[in-house]
Formats: sequence, structure tokens, C-alpha cells
Amino acid sequence: MSEEKIYRPNVAMIIVSSEYPQKKEVFIAQRNDLTNIWQFPQGGIDEGEEVQEALFREMEEEIGTGAAKIIAEYPEWISYDFPPKIASSMKPYHGQIQKYFLLKLTEDARINLNTRHPEFINYKFVNVEDVLDFTPHFKQSVYEKVITYFRKEGLL
Repeated sequence: MSEEKIYRPNVAMIIVSSEYPQKKEVFIAQRNDLTNIWQFPQGGIDEGEEVQEALFREMEEEIGTGAAKIIAEYPEWISYDFPPKIASSMKPYHGQIQKYFLLKLTEDARINLNTRHPEFINYKFVNVEDVLDFTPHFKQSVYEKVITYFRKEGLL
């Protein structure tokens, strides 16, 4: 009998600059705990918290700003499994189930990675076509699916 997999509820964000839609570059940040790993900001949804409330809280906690506007939402929850090395420290979760949003920073947004509990040491905006060159293998299928959806919608 196989054990039931438990997934941690999570929000994730693809962030474009205030120059969108003229520039369709997306924000990625370099993790402070894994060598040369870049990702989209994301974080857990607290019990009783609304999804969009979690989205802006996590954005503030991870990149020091909530100055953004939601452009679109991926229509489904999407999940991935943690690799074994990470899974052991994330018990009881086998992975995360995420709700993705496409956000545009406002002109007055200021990124500040020196947050209360810093998760990132660097960030940059990259062409959407190049995102998968920087991101961890276990997230790439999710990233590709979400990016493809937003591209088909004419948003990226």
C-alpha cells in the first residue's frame, strides 16, 4: 500500500517590471541556501489565509515590496515533488501545490532582498525564454507549463 503524498499549499509569482508590456523580462532571484539556484518568489499559505493575501505577504517577505498589480492568475493549482535531498527536511510534505500569479511591479516598487529572513542574495530580470537556463530541474516542468500558458494568453 502506498503512502498518500501531502503537498504544502503555496503561492508563486512571475513578476515583470514596471516597463511591461514593452519589456517582457521576468524577475528571478538567487537562493541564499543553494549554490547558483535561481527561482521565482514563492511561499506557503498560512492556515486561514486567503490566497491573494498570502501572495502579497510572501512578496513583501521575500523581495521587500508589495508594490505590484496582478495581471493574471494561472487557472489551476499545480504541484511538484521535492527532490529527496530537500524532502527529508520538509516532512510531512512531499512537495508543494501552488497557485501562480503574473504580477507587474509598480513604478515606485523598490526591491530589497535584505528582509527580516532573507531567502535570496541576488536578483535580475531575464528574458522569459532564458528562465529555464537558471532554474532548478525539479521546478522546470511547472515553470514551463505556467510560462507557456501566459504566453498563449498573449501576456508573456
